[in-house]
Parts: sequence; C-alpha cells; structure tokens
Amino acid sequence: MLHHSHQLILFLLLFLSLNPTLSLNQDGLFLLQAKLQLSDPTNALSHWNHRDATPCNWTFVTCDAATGAVASLDFNNLQLSGPVPEAALCRLPSLASLSMANNNLTGILPDAAFSSCAALRQLDLSQNGITGPIPSALALLPALETLDLSSNNFSGEIPASFGQFRQLRSLSLVSNLLNGTIPSFLGNVSTLETLHLAYNVYFNAGHIPPSLGNLTNLEELWLAGCNLVGPIPPSLGNLTKLTNLDLSMNNLVGNIPEQLVSGLRSIVQIELYQNALSGALPRAAFANLANLERFDASTNELTGTIPDELCGLKKLGSLNLFANKLEGTLPESIVNSENLYELKLFNNSLSGSLPSGLGGNSKLQSLDVSFNRFSGEVPATLCGGGVLKELILIYNSFSGRIPDSLGECKSLKRVRLRNNNLSGVVPGGLWGLPHLYLLELVENSLSGSISNRISGARNLSILLMSGNHFSGSIPEEIGELVNLGEFVANNNNLTGRIPTSVVGLSQLDRLVLRDNQLFGEIPSSVGGWKALNELDLANNRLDGSIPKELLDLPALKYLDLSNNRLSGVIPIELQNMKLNLLNLSNNQFSGEIPPLYANEYYRNSFLGNPGLCSSLSGLCPSLDENEGKGRKYVWIFRFIFVLAGIVLIVGVSWFYFKFRNFKKMKKGFQISKWRSFHKLGFSEFEVVKSLTEDNVIGSGASGKVYKVALSNGEVVAVKKLFGAPNMGNGSVDSEKDGFEVEVETLGKIRHKNIVRLLCCCNSKDSKLLVYEYMPNGSLADLLHSSKKGLLDWPTRYKIAIDAAEGLSYLHHDCVPPIVHRDVKSSNILLDDEFGAKVADFGVAKIVKGANQGAESMSVIAGSYGYIAPEYGYTLRVNEKSDIYSFGVVILELVTGKPPLDPEYGEKDLVKWVYSTLDQKGQDEVIDPSLDAEYREEMRKVLNVGLLCTTSLPITRPSMRRVVKMLKEVTAPVLPKSLSGKLSPYFQELPSDNDHQESLV
Repeated sequence: MLHHSHQLILFLLLFLSLNPTLSLNQDGLFLLQAKLQLSDPTNALSHWNHRDATPCNWTFVTCDAATGAVASLDFNNLQLSGPVPEAALCRLPSLASLSMANNNLTGILPDAAFSSCAALRQLDLSQNGITGPIPSALALLPALETLDLSSNNFSGEIPASFGQFRQLRSLSLVSNLLNGTIPSFLGNVSTLETLHLAYNVYFNAGHIPPSLGNLTNLEELWLAGCNLVGPIPPSLGNLTKLTNLDLSMNNLVGNIPEQLVSGLRSIVQIELYQNALSGALPRAAFANLANLERFDASTNELTGTIPDELCGLKKLGSLNLFANKLEGTLPESIVNSENLYELKLFNNSLSGSLPSGLGGNSKLQSLDVSFNRFSGEVPATLCGGGVLKELILIYNSFSGRIPDSLGECKSLKRVRLRNNNLSGVVPGGLWGLPHLYLLELVENSLSGSISNRISGARNLSILLMSGNHFSGSIPEEIGELVNLGEFVANNNNLTGRIPTSVVGLSQLDRLVLRDNQLFGEIPSSVGGWKALNELDLANNRLDGSIPKELLDLPALKYLDLSNNRLSGVIPIELQNMKLNLLNLSNNQFSGEIPPLYANEYYRNSFLGNPGLCSSLSGLCPSLDENEGKGRKYVWIFRFIFVLAGIVLIVGVSWFYFKFRNFKKMKKGFQISKWRSFHKLGFSEFEVVKSLTEDNVIGSGASGKVYKVALSNGEVVAVKKLFGAPNMGNGSVDSEKDGFEVEVETLGKIRHKNIVRLLCCCNSKDSKLLVYEYMPNGSLADLLHSSKKGLLDWPTRYKIAIDAAEGLSYLHHDCVPPIVHRDVKSSNILLDDEFGAKVADFGVAKIVKGANQGAESMSVIAGSYGYIAPEYGYTLRVNEKSDIYSFGVVILELVTGKPPLDPEYGEKDLVKWVYSTLDQKGQDEVIDPSLDAEYREEMRKVLNVGLLCTTSLPITRPSMRRVVKMLKEVTAPVLPKSLSGKLSPYFQELPSDNDHQESLV
C-alpha cells in the first residue's frame, strides 16, 4: 500500500509539472491520496480535485491562517467506509485535529498507527467499526490532548503505554470489546480531566484501581458497566475537582466511604445506579458537599436512614435513592433544599409523614415516594413553586383529603394516588387540570361525584377511579375529553344513565363501569368507538337490547354485559366478532343462541337467561324437561356409533395393508405427495433436483434452506425439514406439528405482507416447504450485520408498517384469528425493494373461541428476548403476546441493537431501553447511524414500540391500532413513566412498569 502511495504522489507531481496551470500543493496531494483509500457513497468529498491551488477552501478542511497548512479535518457523519487512511493523513505536518466519528470505518489499526502525527492534539475515531487491539503508539504522541475511540470493536487490553501520556486531558474508550481489567497505570496520567471507560462488558471482574485517586485534575469519571467488584476505594475522595462520578451497573459492595463523599466538595453529580452497594449512607460526610446538585444511589442494597445532612444541602436539585432498603423518615431538612426539583424514593421501607413544607421553598417538578409506608396527610405545599408535573404516591398509607392546592396546580401532568387511605371529595379543580394526562385514584375511600369541570382536562388520556365511593351520574362533559383512552370506574356507587356524549370518544380503548348502579339503555350510536378494545358494563341495572353498532366495532376483544336487565334476541352478527372474552350471562335475553356459540364451551356465557333456547345443559328448560324421555333412545344411538366405528377401523386397516407394499416401492418425493397453493410455472421434481449443498443458504437443527433458480427464471426458497427428533419433554412431535401448522396456515393466507407458500411435500423422511424467494433475507440479517447501512430510516419505517400490516391481517382479518407466537426480526423477510413480509408459521396458533381469552400451551414457543413476560410464566397466549414481540422488533429498528446482547448485562433490549431512557433520555437509545433529519419520527415510532412492550397485556394496543399509529406517526397514549430526562411527552404518561404493579 505504501509503495502504491509513493507511485500515486509521483504520478500527480509529474502530471502537475506537465500542466503548469494546475498547482495543487503537497497537503492537497496527501488529502487526495487519503480520499482514494476511502469509500464515499454520498460523494461528500467529490469536489476535492487537483485543479485548486490549495485544499484550504475544501469542505471539512481547516488551514492555519498564518502558514496555510492543513491544521484540522472534520469528517464526522459522512458515511465514509474502508480503513482509516492514517499513513496518508499523518503526512500532513501541521495536522492538529482529526475527527472521523460516526462513519463506517473498519479494519485494524497497526500498532504504530498515527505515530508520525507529531502535531496531533485531538483524535476522534468514535462510532465506527474498527477492530483489533488499540495501537500502543498513540501514547507516544507528544501533543495529544483528546483521544476518543468509543463505540468501536477494539479488543484486547488497554495498552501498557497508556500510562505514559504527556498532555492527555480526555480519554474515552466507551462501548468497545476490551478485556482485562481497568489498569492501575492510568493513575499516572496526571493531566487527565475526563476518563470514560464505561460499557466494556468484556472486562474481567476487577476492582477500581486506588491509583485513580492520583488524578487530581479529574472532573469526570465514567466507569458504568465495567464489571467492577469490591468496595469503592477511599482514595477517590482525593478527586476534589470531580463533577460527575458514575459507577453504575457494576457489582460494587460495601458502604460509600466517608473519605469519598467528604473529599468531593465540588461534585455536581454522583451516580451509583444498579450496583450491589450495601450498608448505611454516611451522615457527617455529606456536610462537606456544599456544591452537591445531584445524588443518585438508586437500585442498590443501601440500608439505614436518609442522612439529615444530605437533605439539607442548599444546592441539592435531584435526589434519587429509590430501590434500596432504607428505613425511617424523610428528614424535615429537605424543605431547605431551595433548588430541589426531583425527589424519587420509591421502593424502600420509609415511614412517617412527608415534611409539611415539602415543595414550598423550591421548584419541585417530580415527586415519587411509591411503595413505602408513608402515612399522614399529603402536604399542601407540593406545588408551591407552581411547576409540579408528576405526583406519584401509590401504595402507601396516606390519609385525609386531597389538598385543594393540587386542584390549582395547572402544571400537573401525572397524578397517581392509588392504594392509599385518602377520603373526602376530590377538589373540583383537580378534575379539570388543562395539562393532566393521567389521573389515578384507585382503591381509596374517596367520595362525591365526578365534577363537570372535567371538561377542562382536554389532554386527559387515562382516568382510573375504581374501588372508591364515588356517587352521582357520569357528567355529559366527559364527552369533551377527545384524547381519553381509558375510563375505569368500576366498584363505585355511580348512578344514572351512561351519557350519550361518551360515544364520541374516538380514542377510547377501555371502558370499565362494572359494579355500579347505572341504568337505562346502552347508547346506540357507538360506531365512533373504532379503537375500543374492552367494554365491561357488568353488574349494573342496564336494560334494552344490544345495539347493532356495538357488534360492528373492529377492535373490540373483551365484552362483558353480564348481570344486567338486557333483553331481546342476541343478534346473529355477534358471531362475526373476534372476541377473546364474552359474557352475557344473567340477563333477560330470549330466542336462539347464535350457532357459533351454541356449544358447551360457551355455556357459561349465556347462563341465567331463561328465554334463551339451546340444547346446552342448564339452558332452555323445555328441552331439559324432555331430557329423561330421550334417555331410553340413547343406547340405540350408542350401538349405531360403535358399529360404525368398527366398520371404519376395518376399512382403514384393509386399505393400509393393501397399499403398504406399493408405498415401499416408491422412492423420493412423489408427485402425489405434493400440494400446491398457487398456480405454479415449474415442476416439483425440478425443485427436488436442485436441493444440493451448493444451493444451501441457511441451516439449523430442524433442517436446511435452499435457494433454487428454476428453468423458467423464477427463484424460490425451499425449507427442508428433517424427521422430528424426540423432544424429550413428553410433548408431541413438534417438528411434525410445525410443518402441518405452517401448511394449514400459509396455505390459505393471501396478503401482500405475508410470505407466500407456493407448494409443499410431505414424505416419509423429510418435508419440503417451497416459498417465494426474498432476495434481501431477513431483517435481522441486515440490521445486525455490516449491511446495516442499507437500512436508512425511511426504509426501516416502511419495514415497520409492512410487518405491522401483516400481523394485523392475522389478528383481525383471518377467521378465525391467528397468533404467530414467534414474531422476531429473523422472521421478517425483505424482498428486492425492502418490502417486509412475515414468515415462519411453524408455531402459530388459531384462536378458536371468543370466550377462551388466552390459550394454554404445553411448552413455551418463541425466542428469548421477544417473549412477552406473561407468556413466560403462564404459558397462555393470545394476540397480546405477538404485539409485545412486535414491539421488540420496533425497538430493534429504532435502536439498531439486537434483542439480547452482552452490553445489556442480565437485561434484554426492552429493559435496556427503559433503563437508558430513564438515565439519559430518548436520544441515547436512537441508532446514532441514522440521519438526524428524521429524529422526531424516530422518537414517535419509539413511543409505539414502548407502548407495545408494556408489561400489562391489556394495555397493549391492538395490531390494527399499531398500524394506525405507525402510519400517522402520532404520539400514542403510552402507559410508561420515565424520568425527567425524557421528552415532555414521556413525562406525562402512566406506567404499569414504574413499580411493577398493575394499572387496573
């Protein structure tokens, strides 16, 4: 390569000598040499040419004003690929700054890389795909001040030479594949101000080197996810200039050393998140932290009480001690923290009352003390600063009334007060707060009525008020809440009619009003409930008939109208609905039960309706009275059936033995064994003839996949399944079942986003499935490989919509509906235009009945990282399991990360996303290789993925709704609470994952 470079330069010099009008200087020639070594798909460097006298006017090039020599090169985010042209670039004698971050650079840097860049002060190669060991010669650069090699694939140990840097101020090796341990010799680099080594998950278990305490100029130390063990060394207390300390996601133990916290007098932020720290928080040490603004020791094993000295710090803005084992009370001194904006203490064992002045002297924005043992009244001063957005007090023992001051807190967006002992009337203003997204009052002793001031809560998405003593009627003004998605008010004393205005709530997903005293008819004009998934009006006094429009709702899956006074004939259209749960029992219906439901399986859905007529036991008394008369004929029918069975067995046996010898003579895949599902333009035998090893494009334990080019020019993919092995678990032959399921499922499906099964063959030794060929393979193949660059954001967005439409067809348009059960990126195939099609139906299940809700499985199907949490421990499956899995696929598309990865530790992608959002915000989870132009679209699609992966199945949207949200890319109603680092949209949403509790 070097010899070739010399030849190129000599050629260019000769060319210039023969063309006196062309006079590009030597720096320009070196840059053109570097350009030739790079692939430039966007032609970002296309204007670089030899016709200019100097490269100083070229974009991405900065020259020294005095000498005219190239001093700085900034190639950030140009999609360049190929090896780093370090040899050519280091020929630039004045090059002081080189940034090639966020490209697609690959290859290995030689050990002596950049050794001749004597003037280099800043080197940034972050966010590329560079492999191999880190060049040791980097430490020999005399002027180097900043070195950023983060987010690459560097491996091996940190070079020993890195203890010899002379001027280095910032070192970042974050997110690589380094091993070994954090070396103690880094403590010799006394000039360091920033040291970032986080998320090197292949580091061996090791201690924090005490020698890091020698870095007295250090301002930032980021060691998250470095497999650290043992105690925190007291020597870190010598780092008096430290402003940011992050030791999260390790396995540290012991107490927080007093020497540490007493020494860090200027610290701005400490994060000890998700370690295994134990022991008590030291008290006196905090008295010296006069400048402490943010303290985070959450998700550890800390015990004891919260130090009064910590809460009394004047500059304290954020205090996160959640998920520990802290006891005692919240010190009164917290009211003196004038800058306090965030206080999160949930999941501890704290008790006593909240300080009465909490929030009165500060701009408190977020308070979460859930899952503790707090009691007493809710302080009236919480919104004293007028900016409180999030108030979460669930699962405590708070009593008394809700303060009237909260009804005047216009900034509130999320209020969660469930499972306390609150009583009295809800302040009228609280019902109608203009920015309120979630109001959760569940399981208290609240009384009074729903105020008509609720019309002012135009942003209200979720209203949960079950398990109280609310009375009076539901106001007509509730129909003005155009964004309302959930209204759950069961187990109260509500009376009156269901307001007709409620039928105009087009975003309504759940309406649960059971166990009240409502009367009158169900509103008839319910056609606007296009998104309604659950309707539960049981145990009221409703009368009239079932509205015909109710039976046309496309998304309705749960319908419970039991224990009312409904009458009339059950409409035959009921059997056209795709219900997971149906209950019409204990009403006054009459006539015939629709044929689909006239069987024993649905008997409980219709009990207690004396006028219904069916042969089911317990229904239709006139038939039951004649039951005895018919018994004397039962033995005649039994005899006929037995005789018919004997004849059938004899006939089948004769047929088998008659043709057994004939079958043994036939070899291979016989034409009689083939089934075609489309008109074929090729011979089945031509397919078999092409199943050679040369054509294998994939293989696994169950068989192989072949690419077969046919004589008519068509290309097909052939899956060859071997004879099923013994599963060893008492289950049926799963491979045989998978073949039959796939044939029966795909054979009758016709949809543009479902892969086409052309034909199949079932022989003695193996089975063949012939599909249309998908040239671009699976989504996983591209997204998690070096070909990832082919998937820009518009392509990923199109893939998400295509796959969603395919699943929506299975769930909503197939009769009966089909649950895929193995939705994952490797089962989403891409055609030549990157159109997506859902494939692999080997474990799919047909949802057989509206009343069965979820079907129990004998074994878990699906792939780790995609399996819905409820499926893993209940073995019950419905369409919500597919929706969770598809949510994981959406997260893959947005983040560019696989569902499982060592980077996550013991987490999967879903948990990693939630954790990263909580700590760093949305921008940190979005794939950095994607064009920032589409950042807002990515955020909105990310919201859809999070909505699909909520832990409570019933809160996940239907696939039809997912398609709608993706096409509109609008902010959905998302049950997820995350920290204040998220976008305002996320801050306003409820969560069943906040504290692992159900919303209902």
